[in-house]
Amino acid sequence: MSELLLLVGVLAGIFILLRKFVSGKRCKSKKELHGKTVVITGSNTGIGRETAVDLARRGARVILACRNVVRAEVAVAIVKRESRSNNVVFMQLDLANQKSVRSFAETFLKTEKRLDILINNAGVYMQGTTEDGLGLMFGVNHIGHFLLTNLLLDRLKECGPSRIVTVSSMCHEFGNLDFNLLSAHKEFGKGNSLMNVFRIYSNSKLCNVLFTHELAKRLQGTQVTCYSLHPGSINSELARNVQPGVKKLLKFIGALFFKDVESGAQTTLYCALQEGIEGLSGRYFSNCGLKEVQAKAKDDAVAKKLWEVSEKLCGLA
Repeated sequence: MSELLLLVGVLAGIFILLRKFVSGKRCKSKKELHGKTVVITGSNTGIGRETAVDLARRGARVILACRNVVRAEVAVAIVKRESRSNNVVFMQLDLANQKSVRSFAETFLKTEKRLDILINNAGVYMQGTTEDGLGLMFGVNHIGHFLLTNLLLDRLKECGPSRIVTVSSMCHEFGNLDFNLLSAHKEFGKGNSLMNVFRIYSNSKLCNVLFTHELAKRLQGTQVTCYSLHPGSINSELARNVQPGVKKLLKFIGALFFKDVESGAQTTLYCALQEGIEGLSGRYFSNCGLKEVQAKAKDDAVAKKLWEVSEKLCGLA
């Protein structure tokens, strides 16, 4: 019996140490946000909602920009309760529909006087097509946020110093852009195999990093800075649309090796709040610190071309 208890104790100790390691670094900023306004996309669940709780606690007016009305209203109640702030509101935004993005921006600019932090957090991991005929992951993860950011950019400039934070992923390292496919409004890859879905997702996350790289160049001379980041491997709902067998496997692995949503929000918070990183605008962060990217993720010519193609795809050209 004593040997069994010893074994249980050892395993418990290993689990605690493993979880502490997996959780990673934390944002240590004590910055208060009274009088500031924050927009967070995809904030009805996961790290988006956890980010909203933290920023609301700091005194910010937090706007949850989400597609699903019912889930968003539940999220508002949760964020208000956990942050003890009533300055939390929901505004509908469907990043898979450019009309919805434009409607959100129009309503926001009419009703809100400030925008100090824009957090492009929403993301999907499933195949499909947007209302505008684009591949779903490319359309939501990149184009929707590209359009939203551009429509809100003047307000961010007016309220500077302000920040734009885009949640990417280390998966961007596996991405490659094919502009011939983009110009034809076609999704990267064919079929719905696990590898193809992963490849498409990785391509969309590479777009996030390149978008931020180019955006920083265009923001030079303003008081707006921008950052992209890898939040870590998160035990969240991103993979809720994968096959049931894969979902069960991910749930088991996640319990051991993935961050919980509070830990997963830390690098987003770091990029949104940390003082002294303004000179690193356009760069990529991971585990609350700067991380170098591969040459393809900071290629000036590719980033510029992606910007120009994106402008045409959402009617900004």
